[in-house]
Amino acid sequence: MDAQKTAVDAVVVLTGCDRDMVTHFIRGLYLAGVRDPKRLTFKGLQFAAEAGA
Repeated sequence: MDAQKTAVDAVVVLTGCDRDMVTHFIRGLYLAGVRDPKRLTFKGLQFAAEAGA
């Protein structure tokens, strides 16, 4: 759970995206088995870039 919180915080700070949107996306990855905070953050940043485009 700490990995999820760390990733959400990092993506929100770096992108300024909506916290709820990022939380929903990262929670889905976390529930799918991704537990590495770096991986969650990277995927979250990719998602934020695509959502912002």
